[in-house]
Amino acid sequence: MPTSQARTSTPSLAFSEVISDDGTRLRAWTNDPEGTIEGPTVVLCNGLGTSAYAWPALLDPGCGVRVVSWHHRGVGGSERPRDRSHCGIEDIVDDGLSVMDHFGIDRAVLMGWSMGVNTMFELALRHPERVSGLFAVAGVPGDTFATMLAPLRLPRPVARLLTVNAARVAKHAGCALTPISTRLPIGPRTITALSHTGFMLPVRDPEIAAMAVREFLTTPLDWYFHLALRTSEHARVSLRHLRVPVTFVAGTWDVLAGARDMARAAARVPGAAYHELPGSHFLPLEHPDEVHRLLLELLERCG
Repeated sequence: MPTSQARTSTPSLAFSEVISDDGTRLRAWTNDPEGTIEGPTVVLCNGLGTSAYAWPALLDPGCGVRVVSWHHRGVGGSERPRDRSHCGIEDIVDDGLSVMDHFGIDRAVLMGWSMGVNTMFELALRHPERVSGLFAVAGVPGDTFATMLAPLRLPRPVARLLTVNAARVAKHAGCALTPISTRLPIGPRTITALSHTGFMLPVRDPEIAAMAVREFLTTPLDWYFHLALRTSEHARVSLRHLRVPVTFVAGTWDVLAGARDMARAAARVPGAAYHELPGSHFLPLEHPDEVHRLLLELLERCG
């Protein structure tokens, strides 16, 4: 499909329509609308329901990395699948492969954030020939809900039970809450208040963070938690066959992807690098420069 140069005012993005294997229409995007970024291409498996604005370092034209990504099913202009059950990690992997094919990418470094870490490890397991490196930010390779609430030091089965049931309640309440969430006035002051809750810590650029939150809240909450519950069924991925450079970047106070679980995952991968930053789940917004530096280091390792 031809690329439409529908762009945001600032920063500049370009969007394309991509058809996945089951016929679902996806809205893909790149940070390189003019094709002028000189540097390697990275395929971003983004956090569930999130947009490009969650990655301010990648929106700088001088970032040195061409990024290709897409909006999840039913999010940000992407179509909901005809079969509502087709929203699991396996379906998202198929979407990622369709996006890579659309942009003519045979093999690339994959970067994942949050639930996107599940996606990239599953893609690497199923199609190792398409992957030259893995960069995992605030996420674990499968069984994600069991790693939530890590700062509370709960047993994994208890954490999983609590978080999955909370998502079920939120899904049923979503229809009533969405008219409120989509009208919330999100600005820098809101971000400042949110950054003192512990769920998110102070961010580098409150304006960009506000754009990221506003984009996130355009998704109906019942649909978001439907996606979350489907992805919660994704079991832990085997890492013993990985033969590419891997970097894990964890947040010390992350309540959605525990640092200790990420460290354990890194220990299962020969030669993997593990870095822990003093942040929450929103490291790309809180520590954009540090995360970007670690990405560039991994790209050097990948040649």
